[in-house]
This record gives sequence, structure tokens and C-alpha cells, in this order.
Amino acid sequence: ALARAGAELAVVYGAIVLTTGPLWGSKAWGVFWTWDPRLTTTLLSLLIYVAYLVLRVFGGDGPGERKFAAALGVLGAANLPIIHFSVEKWAGQHPKVIMAKGGGGLHPDMKVVFFLAMLTFTLLAVCFLWARVRVELARARLARAEEDAIDLGLDDRTEA
Repeated sequence: ALARAGAELAVVYGAIVLTTGPLWGSKAWGVFWTWDPRLTTTLLSLLIYVAYLVLRVFGGDGPGERKFAAALGVLGAANLPIIHFSVEKWAGQHPKVIMAKGGGGLHPDMKVVFFLAMLTFTLLAVCFLWARVRVELARARLARAEEDAIDLGLDDRTEA
């Protein structure tokens, strides 16, 4: 339940990043999309998590499908450090990491707003994750209860 909810949240937040980032980029650099290493690896990560969700929804619930989905989840998580280090290791459109020495840094007036926004979106993600995990666990309990009812012969579809 936690993995599925986390993947859903990663897709939502990734789609937000890959939608709003090019809007800002078109004003800053004059183009919506360049095959910048950070953009490309972020898109790859989003596609991996979309593939994970598609597999979980349409692939069945057998042990083979679960193992393959877990492998996709691990692959998506392994891509995250590549996204971070892509700015420093490969030349691209994006500047160096803001907080690194020699980087641009934030104006003092922006620090409070930046960290407040970071805290807000983190708490929002935690709330979404918690709610989605609860829904997924309730769905699993309902499916087990339906299976138990069928095993006990309480299925009302057989009476019709």
C-alpha cells in the first residue's frame, strides 16, 4: 500500500515539476524543453513510476507481477541520485545546485518563503501519502472480506 501510494504521489509531483518547469524555462531560456540531463532523467523517473502503476493496476496480483513491480520501484529510486548529480557531472542548461559552495544562493528575503514552501509541500505530500495508504489498506481489507464471504457461501450473486 505504501509503495503504490508513494508511486502515485511521485507521478503527481513529477507531472507538476515537468509541467511548471518548462513554463518557467520558456521565460528564462526561450524554449520550453531542452534535452538537458536533469530534465531527461526526471522524465525517465516519471515514466518508470507510471510503468510501475500501470503494472500494478493491469498486471494482476501474482508473485511474479509483484516482484517485477518491486524491481521497477527500485529502479525508479536508483534514478533519483542520478537526477541530483546530473547537474554537477554533465553540462546542461540548469545552473549548479543552489546551496552548494560557488552556487548562486538565495536572496535573504527569499529564504523564509523558500523553506516555508518546501515545508508546506512536504507536509502536503505526507498527508496525501497517509490518506492514500489508508484507502489502499481499506480496499485490501474489503477484498479479503469479500473472499471470506464467498468461501463461506454468503455470496448473494449465487442466489440470483
